[in-house]
Amino acid sequence: MAVTQIKGPGEANERADQRVRLHDVPWSHYEILLAVRSDAPVPRIAYLEGELELMSPSLDHEMIKSRIRQLVEAYAAHRAIDLWPIGSWTIRSAPAKRGAEPDECYTVGDPRTKSVPDLAIEVVWTSGGIDKLEIYRGLGVGEVWFWREGRIDVHVLRDGRYHASDVSVLLPGLDVSLVARLATASPTEALAELRKSLT
Repeated sequence: MAVTQIKGPGEANERADQRVRLHDVPWSHYEILLAVRSDAPVPRIAYLEGELELMSPSLDHEMIKSRIRQLVEAYAAHRAIDLWPIGSWTIRSAPAKRGAEPDECYTVGDPRTKSVPDLAIEVVWTSGGIDKLEIYRGLGVGEVWFWREGRIDVHVLRDGRYHASDVSVLLPGLDVSLVARLATASPTEALAELRKSLT
């Protein structure tokens, strides 16, 4: 089993996410790592056909994902969308040889009736890492957002493939570019701007 240490754009930057990637990892080893970590929030573990990544998010990463969560949930409440937050739900499939823990994820309606979230959100704060979109495709997650450098890329699953979209299918009418911009604002400023856009 080979190991790759992945560092961000500023390799000595304490604000970068910390990632370690392991190669040729059997599925059974992935499940053991999940069991050993138990309910601890970190490291987050992703698996794709023998490639395994351990990631400890930085403070900036966590602040951005939390702000996006606040904005998404405020929008859903305003529009009376039955959106259920599930945080970093561990979703996995042995037959597909895939597993992931999104920064945030949601279902429309009770998640206990579903095997995967309807929406997964990922913050890309440090470059590199495992192909999360391919993991989510194999798991059948309907919509995936990637926040990266002040923008959100929306991917919608149709016919087994992701298609780039300017809008969210799950949250119609939400200004995704506004959410991307407000993801680095203060909580009060971000919520005030969102509410202003909804009046």
